[in-house]
Amino acid sequence: MIDTPRNNSTDHAVLVVDDNPHSRESLCDAAAIIGYRAVSCGSGREALDLLAKQPFDVVVTDLQMPGMDGLQLVREVRAKHPQTQLVMVTAHGSIHTAVDAMRFGALDYLEKPVQLEPLEAAIRRAIESTSRGDRATAIPPGGESDCVVMIGESAAMRTLRQRIALVAPTDETVLITGESGTGKELVAKSIHQASRRSREAMISLNCPVLSAHLMESELFGHERGAFTSADHARVGRFELADKGTILLDEITEIDLPLQAKLLRVLQEKCFEKVGSSSTVEADVRVLATSNRDLVAEVAANRFRQDLYYRLNVVPIELPALRDRIEDIPLLIRHFLTGAVQRIGREMLTVTDSAMQLLQSHDWPGNVRELENFATRAALLTIGDQLTADQLRPWLTENHQQPISLQSSGDVSVVGMRLDEVERKLIEQTLEHYEGHREKTAAALGISVRTLSNKLRSYGLAPRARTFAHV
Repeated sequence: MIDTPRNNSTDHAVLVVDDNPHSRESLCDAAAIIGYRAVSCGSGREALDLLAKQPFDVVVTDLQMPGMDGLQLVREVRAKHPQTQLVMVTAHGSIHTAVDAMRFGALDYLEKPVQLEPLEAAIRRAIESTSRGDRATAIPPGGESDCVVMIGESAAMRTLRQRIALVAPTDETVLITGESGTGKELVAKSIHQASRRSREAMISLNCPVLSAHLMESELFGHERGAFTSADHARVGRFELADKGTILLDEITEIDLPLQAKLLRVLQEKCFEKVGSSSTVEADVRVLATSNRDLVAEVAANRFRQDLYYRLNVVPIELPALRDRIEDIPLLIRHFLTGAVQRIGREMLTVTDSAMQLLQSHDWPGNVRELENFATRAALLTIGDQLTADQLRPWLTENHQQPISLQSSGDVSVVGMRLDEVERKLIEQTLEHYEGHREKTAAALGISVRTLSNKLRSYGLAPRARTFAHV
């Protein structure tokens, strides 16, 4: 049975797969409450039929289903629809099931009863991973045989590949830095796949999407009853990554108190779950990324100096796209090839003048922006050539004007309290971006987690609720 989609203004679509009607309905409602278009169905086969007819950003699937179970569905979706991300939901969770789900291609797992905030974080992270252009990759389906291909022949890229080849066979911690969109996650995947741990799981945690109180539980797990909503035990990411690799994406978003606990794991290879005094050992290689200047963060007392030194064993700094413009012809052709294949149209050729224009643009969003640009070009270009005249308006409109508090006829901010001005700025920026929190946070220069916390304090974000009890 296929349930009708929940109407919503967002462009992102979520497919919920569960054979239990009540569970399916509640998860679908939860996705709609969070702000996504949601469709649901009752079996893996129905899910594959739907995916063949229309694209979905994320599939949220139950594990235990008759016929095709959740793990089988994960394998099928990864093979047939590699751009779609998957989140596993199960009432029968175990560390083995979670690791299997992630090894077969699931990005995250949740245990029933599902809380709204972890579900929101999992879906948001999946959508970010889908839309992210910082992986200039050619990744064929196939689980452990996946191969990451890095695009570029510039001196900077050759040096980067040499550094990866040197560090990958070791178990040393690697700190990967660079601007947003430069390919930090791609480098982390490359290191893991070239390591001795490549046949084990690589578990990722996108730090900005989690609130502070969820972060510790996600990292280390918790026991039943550890806090108000902990009605079951949860396995944390470090335990899931045992014998494998953990990627801490944008590690500067971890709060200072939790940084001390993370430092202990790096030094002693052990930790305690939330609500437990028992020590858990974990043989995990740690990779971390950051788009901030960590030296400056340490100087500002926002990041522990000892943790910085422990992470910075092997530093890898990624170049911005503007610093390797000779790679743009290879990258744009690679992205155009992928885009036209997805859309089902003929390949586009890029004129010399158009290529010169692409190479003269500063690309503040780096490789991510270039990939999104290639997708737009494949969708909107009429004919078989991409010309400078077609590209120029798209490039100039990317330089958006800053948002003014009085741009919509608002009252003067003179005499208002600082917290009132901040709230009004956040509300108007959120309205300007039609509720898109990632774009709003980027425009305001804050993390998505900080934005979510502020919205919650204003009563503008949904409170924690529980879904899918059965």
